[in-house]
Amino acid sequence: MQYSILITGCSTGIGLEAARMLQERDFLVVASCRKQEDVEALKAQGIKHVIQLDLTDSASIEKGLQETLAITNGQLFALFNNGAYGQPGAVEDLPVDALRAQFECNFFGTHELTTKVLKIMLAQGYGRIINNSSVLGLVAAPFRGAYNASKFALEGLTDTLRLELSDTPIKVCLIEPGPIESRFRANALLALQNNIDMENSRHQKGYAEAIARLSKEGVTSSQTLPASAVVHKLIHALESTRPRARYYVTTPTYAAVLMKRILPTCLLDRVMLKQGR
Repeated sequence: MQYSILITGCSTGIGLEAARMLQERDFLVVASCRKQEDVEALKAQGIKHVIQLDLTDSASIEKGLQETLAITNGQLFALFNNGAYGQPGAVEDLPVDALRAQFECNFFGTHELTTKVLKIMLAQGYGRIINNSSVLGLVAAPFRGAYNASKFALEGLTDTLRLELSDTPIKVCLIEPGPIESRFRANALLALQNNIDMENSRHQKGYAEAIARLSKEGVTSSQTLPASAVVHKLIHALESTRPRARYYVTTPTYAAVLMKRILPTCLLDRVMLKQGR
């Protein structure tokens, strides 16, 4: 049996690397992208099955799922919910529309797709749902309130879903990466510039630091890992007979787990305040 998997957010980074590596392992991979030009780009790179799926559009979610099922003969072994972006900005400067857009992509769209796929998995009697969260779903960092909130929400929903499916053959897992090589910073910079009124904020110094950090090319930390580090954990979640509920990726994630467990909140706050804006 060839295992089939639908992956969201495959234009770059983790999603693209997951599509490549799983296709090499003989998975029937259906990679999805929000933009049609990215769909064509992935096909040109050798990804066999690529569809357009915009997590902020219910019609696109339904259409993308139906195209996926046509490729997989109506069944689906796994869903890897990877599609997301980061909206930087201080909470007090965050427009409601920007927060809403963050949740539409990172949370509501993922939930909508998951519930549709879950009906298929329950009917076929097997399946795996793997949600890509973040170290910022475990601890909060300043100037990342929208992204923190969306990932905290995703973690809570995933934990609940895992409990509710405990009497079924469906497995539910979380992956929690720290810094990974991707276009995440470049996309976050655009979101910051487009949606935050930095000139009229009391946080101008913090925003200058954020722009400097997000503008840097390439790897900015010795603790940054390639996207393949996430995919190795994804492979375990897909192929293990007893996948873990949580998979930590990168040293900062392991450190965050430990600090949250042993430090009082006031000390954890001091540590997180030292993180980049």
